[in-house]
Amino acid sequence: MFKIQTLNKIDPDGLKLFPLDNYEIASELPNPDAIVLRSFKMHDVEIPSSVKAVARAGAGVNNIPIEKCTEKGIVVFNTPGANANGVKEAVIAGMLMASRDYIGAANWAKTLIGQGDAVPSLVEQGKKNFAGEEIKGKTLAVIGLGAIGVLAANAASALRMNVIGYDPYMSVKHALKLSREVKVVEGIQVLLQQADFITINIPLLPDTKGYINKDKFAMMKDGVKILNFARGGLVDHADLKVAIESGKVGKYITDFPDEECLKLDNVISIPHLGASTKESETNCAIMAVEQMRDYLENGNIKNSVNFPAAELERNGGSRILIANRNVPNMVSQISTVLAAEGLNIDNMLNKKRDDIAYNIIDVDAEKINDSVKEKLLAIDGIFMVRLINS
Repeated sequence: MFKIQTLNKIDPDGLKLFPLDNYEIASELPNPDAIVLRSFKMHDVEIPSSVKAVARAGAGVNNIPIEKCTEKGIVVFNTPGANANGVKEAVIAGMLMASRDYIGAANWAKTLIGQGDAVPSLVEQGKKNFAGEEIKGKTLAVIGLGAIGVLAANAASALRMNVIGYDPYMSVKHALKLSREVKVVEGIQVLLQQADFITINIPLLPDTKGYINKDKFAMMKDGVKILNFARGGLVDHADLKVAIESGKVGKYITDFPDEECLKLDNVISIPHLGASTKESETNCAIMAVEQMRDYLENGNIKNSVNFPAAELERNGGSRILIANRNVPNMVSQISTVLAAEGLNIDNMLNKKRDDIAYNIIDVDAEKINDSVKEKLLAIDGIFMVRLINS
């Protein structure tokens, strides 16, 4: 029986994929085997030693202490692409709000309450104050061509915008999904100089914090409109304030406002609604649960942010899962221990990611004694061992 602790409300369509005959699910559980969450901040939480995996029903994992989890041998999963369509639609909505002052116009229209039959004529008189421009024919620059960036680029192209993209790390998978109408450039300056709109779709990492700053603002057209549905820390807010006041930035639409953003003119602050759709929440929960189950039941890893991807089909027998530092002679030492225990290796997969190696080993035994686990953990460099008996 696996114990699953939920630290946020998780969509029931995902949770129901945990079979009740083998899983116990609750928001409070002693010694859980795994944790499923959304935006709950885990950095100040003491993670029980029983935890084997953490699954984030979403793409961003800055609320999870990745390094601490890795040290404990805890695999951290996320769900890239599961909420991509919801965020893509938010990007399109953001462009429309930046081009046509729908928010200001709607708020002004509310001031006409009490004018009775004069409202229609007042509307006609006042609408000129909210005239905007169409996005057709304008140039959209997409920074980051991952799942969301590709969908946003393709949608904008379908709306007859000129779309240019930039992503030095674009995967082959995403490249194949990108519309041929989208022009990909190699330099960020070339991209920023042409853009009427810029959408940022990159992760927040130490080297991307403050990615949009005074240097990049200087490369942009006057009056450029910037959309940030990725992470708030990607834009330097002090530099943004200067850029808005100078007219360099015409509008900034952010899904991650702080108090400084709320004070600025020409900023549309949205309370983190990019992926807040029923469909996104369901897709993320289903993906998180499926990945979690495959790891707990079979040891397979897909979409982990701290361990290598590793999938090996099971053909009966028992399975040993080992995580170790990526140093020489580890496989040989593991094989020696298993041979001494009379275990014959039927199949084996060894995958590496940075300084972490992960091994899936199938052996010809119905049950593996705990003594095998203890002897494997005694090998210098091995920091996690799991046994899955047939």
